[in-house]
Amino acid sequence: MTVLSCGTLPAVRDPAVYFGGRLQAVTDPAVHRVEPPPTRATHAEDPVATCRILVVDDEPANTRIIGRILARAGFSDVILTNDPVQALPIFLANTPDLVLLDLQMPVMDGFQVLEQLGSVISRDTFLPILILTGDASVDARQRALRAGAKDFLLKPFDTTEVVLRIRNLLETRNLHLLLAAQNRSLETKVLERTQALNDAQIEMLQRLASAAEVRDDDTGQHTVRVGAFAGRLARELGLPAVDAELIRRTAPLHDVGKIGVPDGILLKPGRLTPEEFATMKTHTLIGARILSGGHSELLRVAERIALSHHERWDGAGYPQGLVGAAIPVEARVVAVVDFFDALTHDRPYRSAVPVPEVLDMVRAGRGSHFDPAVADAFLALLTNTAGPEVGLLSQEGEV
Repeated sequence: MTVLSCGTLPAVRDPAVYFGGRLQAVTDPAVHRVEPPPTRATHAEDPVATCRILVVDDEPANTRIIGRILARAGFSDVILTNDPVQALPIFLANTPDLVLLDLQMPVMDGFQVLEQLGSVISRDTFLPILILTGDASVDARQRALRAGAKDFLLKPFDTTEVVLRIRNLLETRNLHLLLAAQNRSLETKVLERTQALNDAQIEMLQRLASAAEVRDDDTGQHTVRVGAFAGRLARELGLPAVDAELIRRTAPLHDVGKIGVPDGILLKPGRLTPEEFATMKTHTLIGARILSGGHSELLRVAERIALSHHERWDGAGYPQGLVGAAIPVEARVVAVVDFFDALTHDRPYRSAVPVPEVLDMVRAGRGSHFDPAVADAFLALLTNTAGPEVGLLSQEGEV
């Protein structure tokens, strides 16, 4: 089993101590490292032997005893300190896998150290603190456990018990870290697989939208142009980049519901009767139904666009008659772009309307047909990008 938590640093020989990725001479006699005898099991045979252990006890005799016990047990990365004030700085600089902590200490007792360490140890991390104490009272145990301690060792120490408790805690930490790493790996794989499925679903729907679009757009480029320019308009409007990208990718699906509109209505060269127009309007409901039930934000945005891109700012649109900000912003963006592109390109039932005339229609529809802010952003973007005389949407797919 691969151990992900414990360090692989070589044992540090006196009188040096490892801090922050470099070796430096010990200047504080209260802080030092110990080294195990070379005859112990190798790190490959005993993974917990490389785990980093911090021992905090104000009595030098106690830290010497613990240091010798750990060295003989083969632990290769042990930091000892007799100064509880240094516990937090040492912890932050060395990220140990286990802390052995005395309770009764001058200047700063073990409970205060526990409080400090608790403020920097993540709740999602199993980083055990083993209490060293001569106080066997129930109150001391309960107080330490409430503060985050995981186990106790009573003084005087039993060598076998010390090693067993430390090994048990370190093995548990390794298992927690291994499980966390596996969970992260699984989450990454799930996200990648979900994204692949979403992409495949969107591609399928885009092909469906193209199949529907080519029935009344010989080039099949209307959906491409609307998607590309809707993304740019969303950015011009100041929407977050992630939202603009969602609009860019989903706007081509705005008319996917046309797949359910009969050819006799969709391709009729003349004016639609009220009954025919009522049928034509159902493409918003059909499209939303096709896109409904998606678990990704991509499909949810696509559904909102398909349903609401024919709503009007003044409430006179369809299918729900939504008013103002009740219309999803992505649908408000697509409404302007779709309107402009549809009118400035030939269709089986009419010729293209000149760009200046359509721009005038957008201006006239500001505050009635279109969201005023979206209309203004559209006009500014079209003017700044392509000049007032032509629009980028007049170029096949090059938006």
